[in-house]
Formats: sequence, structure tokens, C-alpha cells
Amino acid sequence: MRGSITALACACVLPASLGTAQAGDAKRSPFGTLPDGRAVEEVTLANGGLTARILTWGALLRTLEVPDRTGRAADVVLGYTDLAGYLKAPNYFGVSVGRYANRIRAGRFTLDGRDYTLARNDGPNALHGGREGFDKRLWTITAVREGATPSVTLHYVSADGEEGYPGALTANVTYALDAGGTLTVEYTATTTKPTIVNLTNHSFFNLAGEGSGRTILDHILTIPAERYTPVDETLIPTGEIAPVAGTPFDFRKATPIGARIRDGRDPQIVRGRGYDHNFVVTPAPTPDTHLVARVEDPASGRVMEVASNQPGVQFYAGNFLDATAVGKSGLSYRQSDALALEPQVFPDTPNQPAFGTARLDPGATYRNVITYRFSAGAAK
Repeated sequence: MRGSITALACACVLPASLGTAQAGDAKRSPFGTLPDGRAVEEVTLANGGLTARILTWGALLRTLEVPDRTGRAADVVLGYTDLAGYLKAPNYFGVSVGRYANRIRAGRFTLDGRDYTLARNDGPNALHGGREGFDKRLWTITAVREGATPSVTLHYVSADGEEGYPGALTANVTYALDAGGTLTVEYTATTTKPTIVNLTNHSFFNLAGEGSGRTILDHILTIPAERYTPVDETLIPTGEIAPVAGTPFDFRKATPIGARIRDGRDPQIVRGRGYDHNFVVTPAPTPDTHLVARVEDPASGRVMEVASNQPGVQFYAGNFLDATAVGKSGLSYRQSDALALEPQVFPDTPNQPAFGTARLDPGATYRNVITYRFSAGAAK
């Protein structure tokens, strides 16, 4: 399957602006002030025709400008023009989520015989690290680099017991933009006590442009996964690792997202209000990155290939966007206006031994490397 996806990618051509070798830029600027007086900064990375803007609040990706097949750039991620938007209605737009991305059943887990209780911020469950997870923390810039691959590195120390998690966790994330059209987001973490960790990026993508007024239902998606993890009524995995064959979750062949998203005959589609499920790409984390998803917008020609060293990818089709958030272009974000592809270990892994492990011990380093490679298809 991977070979066929690679062939599809090779059929795309880069606009001149995406293929030009040049030194990249990295600029640091103020973005706003938190209610307690702390300053929030923004770092702008520009290289090879792409521009990314990263905030220290939530270590989030605020904008990502990508050329289409004609070379015309558009911002392809949801977000706000000012800090007030992120404080009022964050919606996880572009953020770094942790200490544990995705859901944990009943906000509880056991580690080395000790029970831990987390905040229940998603019905009966814990979601994305709690009420004040990493997405609602001010990170510190430790490095801004220009040159062939401009980058910014941000740092956050989560105290022992923060949001109920054991161990002081030192987390770092580096955003890097190369001249070939790839944005790399690399998370690392170390701990002072045994703990659980699952960090990822929660950007919402619309390859037509976040201000285009188009949904992602015409986007064509490929996920090289033969299995996925069905969920219960609260979106916690049931423990089953089910085949995608013969279901609306089979994206092994490129398929429009809207083709089966309303298939009410499948109870999983009903429970998720569409797609909000983990796909099993590999059994466990791998030493190197592997493709987890490919998305193409036929209208603009933009293509995004997502790779990671993580075993799963959560595909979320923006089912809970309800038009209450007004984005950068002045449009209300509604259901199916964007999609998230979140490489990670499986949801509720600490309570599901068959899913592997999310454990991190002192002396070890957690690592999640995510690459977003952009290209543009030829005119059709």
C-alpha cells in the first residue's frame, strides 16, 4: 500500500516557489499579553514559498501559508488574528496537546500499582491533558534559528502533579521549515518519575484555504491503515482493533472525505458524528517516520503528506465545530470546515494493555516527530 501512495505523491509537481533553494527567515515579534501580564510572542518562519507563524501560547501553529498549483499562497490552518480569540474559544486550533493527547477513560489510570485521577473535561473522560493542558500554557522560546532550515524551539516544564499526572515533565517542541516544502514538528520529553506521555499537534487543516468558504468534504484522503479502534458512546476505544475493510473507515485507497461521512448505517459514524477515530498504522512506535496520511484538495491542487514515528493517527473531521468561532478571515468555522490528523499512541492506552504503552521512565526520552510535506498537483 505504501508503494501506491508514494507513486501518487510523485505524480505531483512543485510550484517554482516551493522548489527554490534559498536561505530561510526566522523573525520574533510580540503578539499580545495574557490577563496576568505575561507577554506572548510569535515567531515567523519563511522558506521555500511557505510561511509558518508559531505562538508561545500553547506552542501553537497560528498560520501556515502554502502555494497552490498556480503559486498562489493561502493560509491552510484554522486560527485567530489575535490572542483574545485563543483565550475566549481555543478549540485546540493549532496547539501542542499534552500531557496526554486524546481521551483517557473516566480520567483515571494506574501506574506501578498506584491510581491517578485526572480532570474530567470531556463528559466522563479526560481529554488532551485536562482543563489546563499544554495547550493553555505559556511556553518559553529557547532557540530561534535562521539559515537553510529556519526553526524555533519552545520549552515547558510541567510540575509533578500538574493536572494529576506524576513526575515533573520537561517538554520541548521544535518547528522547522525546509526549502522543499516540509514543516517538521518534533516533540521530546523527559520525566523525574514514571509517568504517561502522548504529545501531538492539533492543527486543523483546510487545503483550499481557511478563508475559502469551502469544506473538506471534497478533500481526498488516504490513510495506510488496515485497522482502527472503534469507540463507545463517550468516544473511548472499546478495546477492539477492527479491520477497516468493508466500512466507511477504509481509506487505504484515496477517497473523498464526504463519500461516507454521513453513512448512518455504521454506528461508529453516528457515535463520532462523522470521523473522530484512531487509525492503527503500525503496531508500535518506529525508529523512523512513516506515512500516516495523505490529503489532496482537487480544486487548489495542494497536497499534504503527514508522516510520524507514532503508531496511530487520529482523524477528526471537525464534527464539533459549531459556527461560534470566527476565524482569521472573518468566517464562522462550521462542521467539516477543516480536518485534524494527529499522530500519537492510541487513545486510552494507559487503560488498554493490548494497545501497547504510553509509559515514560526517568532517564528515557519521549519523541514524536511529525512531518507535513506540501506539494501541488498539476492542473487537470
